[in-house]
Amino acid sequence: MKSKETILETNNKQKEFYNTKKKNFATKVWSKIRNGVLNKIKKNIGVQDQSYELHKDWFGELSSKKVLDLGCFSGNYWSIYLAENSKEYLGIDLSDVAIEKLRKKIEHLPNARAEAIDFLSDEFSIDNFDLIYAYGVLHHFENTTILIDRLNEKLAPEGEIISYDPLETSLPIKIVRTLYRPFQSDAAWEWPFTKKTFYQFKNSFDIVERRGLLGKSKWIAIINLLPISAEKKIKIGQQWHNQDWNNSINSDAALFSCMHITMLMKKKTSL
Repeated sequence: MKSKETILETNNKQKEFYNTKKKNFATKVWSKIRNGVLNKIKKNIGVQDQSYELHKDWFGELSSKKVLDLGCFSGNYWSIYLAENSKEYLGIDLSDVAIEKLRKKIEHLPNARAEAIDFLSDEFSIDNFDLIYAYGVLHHFENTTILIDRLNEKLAPEGEIISYDPLETSLPIKIVRTLYRPFQSDAAWEWPFTKKTFYQFKNSFDIVERRGLLGKSKWIAIINLLPISAEKKIKIGQQWHNQDWNNSINSDAALFSCMHITMLMKKKTSL
């Protein structure tokens, strides 16, 4: 497992990657599948909107909260909402190019700022956050132990984390990712959650709620090839999604069949 110093070096490469967006052919193809086919499926069956609305519910009342928007790039779906409604908002990302764009979006808000900095760096000394919002971020840290220690260090005593990350616990997805990985431009910082990763978080935080997405419903990609109406395809996809959404709350088997996981985690109370 990589040390903190090695990860910081890797993150410098990650910064350059996201500043330039230079991808090889294989990564471009994977991005097209992920951002094209999968996003279309998620949109058609309501997966993405349901996740966003759940996150908003999990935010709770923000007016008294100090919020860290971790790895927010130039602003995710909820960045502006968090900046406008929290007591104090800080958005951070490795990419100074992206952060400059976010700065311009929130410069009129006296309680909000954005900074290009590494979350693991000693230069990032701010702590006592009531909420850390990490959308598509936590799987970028290969060393989960170092990440969890840092999250705990930065959270207030009753602090919470809201996360959304890819899973690599479904056998078909694991096979696809294994075949793709040798050709992947961003492989050094792309570490989809394994079962071990999930249990590390489960043992380190109180998981208030969790949901799995694109489990059974990922197979709608096959159903879409069948000669049936679009309405029928959407209905099947929605039914399968609802099963994934509801069954993954308590069933690890249902959760691990999914491609994505979102969690509301709370810092454990010290004994």
